[in-house]
Parts: sequence; structure tokens; C-alpha cells
Amino acid sequence: MQGRAVSSEEGKDLPVANRTNQTKALPLRLLQLFVLFLLVCIAFSGISIYTVRRFGIQSMVTTARSSFQPCYEEANSLDRWIQPPSDLLHNMSDKELFWRATLVPKIKKYPFRRVPKIAFMFLTKGPLPLAPLWERFFKGHEGLYSIYIHSHPSFHAHFHPWSVFNRRQIPSQVSEWGRMSMCDAEKRLLANALLDISNERFILLSESCIPLNNFSLIYHYIMKSGYSFMGAFDDPGPYGRGRYNLNMAPEVNISQWRKGSQWFEINRKLAINIVEDATYHPKFETFCRPACYVDEHYFPTMLTIQAGHLLANRSITWVDWSRGGAHPATFGRSDITEEFLRRISKNHRCTYNKRNSSTCFLFARKFAPSALHPLLELAPKVLGY
Repeated sequence: MQGRAVSSEEGKDLPVANRTNQTKALPLRLLQLFVLFLLVCIAFSGISIYTVRRFGIQSMVTTARSSFQPCYEEANSLDRWIQPPSDLLHNMSDKELFWRATLVPKIKKYPFRRVPKIAFMFLTKGPLPLAPLWERFFKGHEGLYSIYIHSHPSFHAHFHPWSVFNRRQIPSQVSEWGRMSMCDAEKRLLANALLDISNERFILLSESCIPLNNFSLIYHYIMKSGYSFMGAFDDPGPYGRGRYNLNMAPEVNISQWRKGSQWFEINRKLAINIVEDATYHPKFETFCRPACYVDEHYFPTMLTIQAGHLLANRSITWVDWSRGGAHPATFGRSDITEEFLRRISKNHRCTYNKRNSSTCFLFARKFAPSALHPLLELAPKVLGY
């Protein structure tokens, strides 16, 4: 019995001894961890002090700031409102884009130094074969122009990084000649260009257009004009009033029906008028279908009704219709001579700011890709660039 009692008591005492040892070991473990943590902190502090002394505190602050990206846009800076979009390939729908593009400040005097620019808007099917000629034309005039390209949505341009056309494509949709989708593409170009507050004048061009004068002459000619260059003729014949549909009334009466070239130049006010239009668009989309070609009638008619006094009623893009047919003549390598270029760029008769002028056309079309090489050779001598 005594042996069992001793065994029993010894069995009870063993756990108590273990707990006592563990209790004594626990503070020692915590002390070790604390010492290790302290050593790490001292080492980190030493490295930080060495880095500051070696590279300077400013570089560390700059690095920290550059890695931080705010999740909101600062509203307390004017730059947010006046800087053009850095990336033209936005994800806005046409409805959203048109709304954004037509926001107009009520105060006309700008609180910053605004340098007016010309927006060159290229409506193309695909590539720009005459791009090298245009790049020479633009060279040295940065800050006075913007470029926008509306091509077939399946086409993706590949320009050199140094090209003025690099990354200048806007979100596009399919457009058909003579259909409202063509005018929608033009409105899309205008709306994207309006997002840049410095764009004051807007020129619609095709991939087959060339400039007939140097940049400085064209810039001053357009900026000093009191009128926008869009043809808006009252044509009584079958290709004018003959295309009018009585269902256009009352928004458009036959006396207001106008015809003009698709290739225009307009100021900012008229560009906003076109983009914000929701009155005339449905009428033309429904009742102007081939053989009524909407791109020849929609903008000339609408702007005649809204602001006819601002139109010069002529185009500044030369074309040759003398060969007949639905499309103007196309010029290739064999057509490009010094005499030809002088003939189309000089000695015309027109009105500029209500005065007679011999400088009437600033651009010309249609030029085939094969015309590029002779154009590059003759442009410095004949066209001035």
C-alpha cells in the first residue's frame, strides 16, 4: 500500500515540475525574440542612415512619391481642364463623347495663355500612303496643330514612334460613302478634336489629300479668316433641290436645302453646332438616302439654317471633276509635274474676307500612292515645304 501511495504521489508531482520549468523558460524565449527584433531595427536604421547620406533624402522622397498613384483626379488644378487627352483611344460611347465635347465655358476670356491650334482630321479607309509628305509639312510647327485619324475599325496603323501620326487614331466605326454613317464618322472626329480646348479650327481631309502651301501660310490664312470654308449652294437642278424630300419639313424647307463638298474647314463654334445636333440628324438619316448623298447636304443645310453668315460658301480643297462620273479624278506618278502643281495651287479667283484673292485652295485631292515620290521631289520648289 505504501509503495502504491508513493508511486501515486510521484506521478502527481511530475507535471507540476514540468510546468515550473516551462514557466521559467518562457521569459527567456521572449527576451531572445526581443533582442533579435532590436538587432533587426538597429541594422535597418543603419542601412537607412547610410542610404540617406550616400544618395540624399530627396531621391528617397521622389521614389516614394512616384510609386504612389492617387485613386482620384485632383480637382484643384486648372491643368486637368486644359490639357488635351493623353490617349485618344478612350472607351466613351458616341453619346458620352458628344456630350463631353459640347461642354462650353461661359467666360470667353481664357485665364491662361491659349495658343490656337488647327485640328487636321483624316477620314480614311486604312493607311496614309502620303504620310511622309505630311510629316515634312508639319515639321517645325509643333504646338500649332493636332492630328486625328478615323479609319476602318479593323485597321491598326503602325507609324514610327517619331511620326506625327503615331497613336493619333480615335475609336472608329464602319462608315459608308453617301450614308449617314459617313457623317457620323465626321462628327466623331470633330468631337474628339473638341476635347482639346486649344483647337480653334477644324479641317476634314482624306488619305488622298495634299497641302498646296507651307504650314505657316495655311495657318495664318485659316486663323485670320472671318468665315468657315464650307460650300453651301442652292442648286435648283436634279442633283440639288431634286434630292430634297418633302418629309424633311418643317425642320428643313426646300428653300433652305443646300449642297456642298464633303471636305470642309470650320471654326470651333460651328464644330460644336454639328456635334450637338439632334434636330436635323434624324431627318437626314431617314429621308436622305442614295441617290440623295447625305455627306453633300447634311452639314451645308444645317449650318446655313443655324449660322449661314459664318460660311464662306466655298471649299479650300481642290478637286477635278472634269472627267465626269461620281468621283473626281485621281492623279498618279505620271501626272505630277511642276506645271501641274503650279496650276492647281496658283492663279485662282475667289473672295477672302470679302476681298478678291488669288489664293483660294490650300489642299488638293485625289492623289494616288504612286504620286508620293515626285511630290516629295517637287514640294520644296513649288509648294514651299
